Amino acid sequence: MRPLHIALAALVAAVWGVNFVVIEVGLGHFPPLLFSALRFLVAALPAVFFVGRPKVAWKWIAGVGLVLGVAKFGLLFIGMDRGMPAGLSSLVLQVQAVFTALFAALALGERPGRTQVWGMGVALAGIGVAAIDEGAGGPVLAFVLVLVAAACWGVSNVLTRRASPPDSLNFMVWVSTVPVLPLLGLSLLFEGWDRDADALAALDWSGVGIIVYVAWITTVFGFGAWGFLLRHHPASSVAPFTLLVPVFGMSSAALLLGESVSPLRWCAAALLVGGVALTSLAGARRAGATATPQPDAAVDADAGPKAGALAAAGDHGSGAAGR
Repeated sequence: MRPLHIALAALVAAVWGVNFVVIEVGLGHFPPLLFSALRFLVAALPAVFFVGRPKVAWKWIAGVGLVLGVAKFGLLFIGMDRGMPAGLSSLVLQVQAVFTALFAALALGERPGRTQVWGMGVALAGIGVAAIDEGAGGPVLAFVLVLVAAACWGVSNVLTRRASPPDSLNFMVWVSTVPVLPLLGLSLLFEGWDRDADALAALDWSGVGIIVYVAWITTVFGFGAWGFLLRHHPASSVAPFTLLVPVFGMSSAALLLGESVSPLRWCAAALLVGGVALTSLAGARRAGATATPQPDAAVDADAGPKAGALAAAGDHGSGAAGR
């Protein structure tokens, strides 16, 4: 990769990592489900009028929109609202790589290799250490909600693999149109009209900036840049940069929010990031070794990594994706 492209990949990872801090601050302005709905609304509009028509079937857009947008991000925002630290959230969500490999084995028949299995075991050990650390002084339910959010992310990655979108930005913008109404409905049902109305009435420039960051910076810029990198470089060269997301997430949370990082949490981070690296990179090597050369190989090779691009949005979610 050219130095400029390396810098762009690192910038995207930083944007997605810092997104967890922005979410934490945003939860002081909005109820979690309303916040998530606004994030997708602003991500979709006005971008949906500029990215062109959907390039995959609507069933995939609807499926990913519900699983990623409503389930994954809804649970993530609720978990963080209930006390899950931003830095730890950025770390725990990376276990989506393990869930993706497991669900791909069940749904797509992609049997993991021995190295991937070892990677999954190491990553799960990291989750166990993080759970012990959080259980000693934090809300266990919030930890579980974020862990379930990572599992939902894994499901959405498998759906994205099946959809094989040729344009990750186009796909993500159209996916963003799906969760808006369901999340607004859930917010009215569980958070209440009064709470939502008060949050919108109190909207200030800080709140607007937060929504713009989680919608346009992490989604429109993040996925647009990530898609550009995947079009110009092998996925195996680009995907490892997603491992920087929890590094930026934990360090920015410590610097900007004053979150402490215990030795046990550093241990969990080392295990989880190492395990995810083994799982992801071994999977990329197996995919490359078994791929059948064809004229459109560069595009076809991106089908799987585009799911990885969604998985890297930590916002998520990025998307990733957050994120």
